[in-house]
Amino acid sequence: MKTSMLLFTVAILLIAGCKKSSDEDPTPGGQNDIPAIDNAVQAFMNTYAIPGVSLAITKDDKLVYVKSYGKMSGTDNTAITNSNLFRIASVSKPITSVGIMKLVEAGKLTLDSKVFGPGSILGSDFPSSHLGDVSDVTIRNLLHHTTNAWPNNGSDPMFQQPTMNHSQLISWTLDNYNAVTTRGIFSYSNFGYCILGRVIEKLSGKSYEQFIKDEVLTPCGISTMVMSGNTLADRKPNEVIYNGQNGNNPYLYNITRMDSHGGWLASATDLARFMVKVDGFPGKADILQPSTLTLMTTMSVPSSNYACGWGVNSANHWWHTGSLPGTATEIIRANSGFCWVVLCNSRNNSANFSGALDGLIWPFINDTSTPWQDIDQF
Repeated sequence: MKTSMLLFTVAILLIAGCKKSSDEDPTPGGQNDIPAIDNAVQAFMNTYAIPGVSLAITKDDKLVYVKSYGKMSGTDNTAITNSNLFRIASVSKPITSVGIMKLVEAGKLTLDSKVFGPGSILGSDFPSSHLGDVSDVTIRNLLHHTTNAWPNNGSDPMFQQPTMNHSQLISWTLDNYNAVTTRGIFSYSNFGYCILGRVIEKLSGKSYEQFIKDEVLTPCGISTMVMSGNTLADRKPNEVIYNGQNGNNPYLYNITRMDSHGGWLASATDLARFMVKVDGFPGKADILQPSTLTLMTTMSVPSSNYACGWGVNSANHWWHTGSLPGTATEIIRANSGFCWVVLCNSRNNSANFSGALDGLIWPFINDTSTPWQDIDQF
């Protein structure tokens, strides 16, 4: 009897002790809401008919605010969560640039390496009678968008011939687009970054996706990023639904073929992990050497505000946007020690939309009274 009573008393004490601990601190280290940010995001969504948004903000390389808002679509009320993956569109370009920089550090190429023709990286891998027209194109031209060929306009080759694979599309483009032009003039080119993906494959012996996972994403602590499918039926686990506006069909294009210029799926936290490992801030060790970061973020043509896969300016801010039907994204690295990511599952075609997306978080970064917590949610 005495033994039984003793065990009963111990059990009661243990239960009481557990309850007390739980009641005192149910969510140790949890994130506090910042209503001003939440209200701004909700107002942005309401103004531009965006069903869902994911947001991640880092300060001194710590994830200090991460939150998701809204739902999948007008007919699917499933809530967007922090684990949801979004098409990031051209925010894929900085990721590809970091991949190229890893090859620079490995001594596999330089920015002045030639891409096509005799003695080049790709040589005659992509048969065309016009290889001589592009034999002067360098890695630098492709990274800086200064080939002055294959522009992102109504005839962008990446939106043509949707049934062709990369090899077929590159040969077809070299045959059918005039690339005899003056290099060094900025002209944004998705096709140029498609070629960079093939450079990575040639020099690494791996698929573009696998190389980036091995050499860029894994060192950043990212395990969930994958390549996008094309149709709603191809939707990956945790992927959002994309909502077209003004008759745009978000499931019309060959997104998978856009791999190195616009094909990645990521969560906001994934991209925040990427940012803090390439931002040059001291909080977390970068995956590139300081000299390589400088090479990557040095402006090319002064009027372009573009470096190697990043928008840059004289204030030492870095950024990139992404835009596809049903998708709008942006990553920003500010010189004050902040980085942030905004991912949307729709895109508004109004003239003010891009500016509103770009300006969404800046007021809170610049306001010294914003109540950032000293927490790290990575």
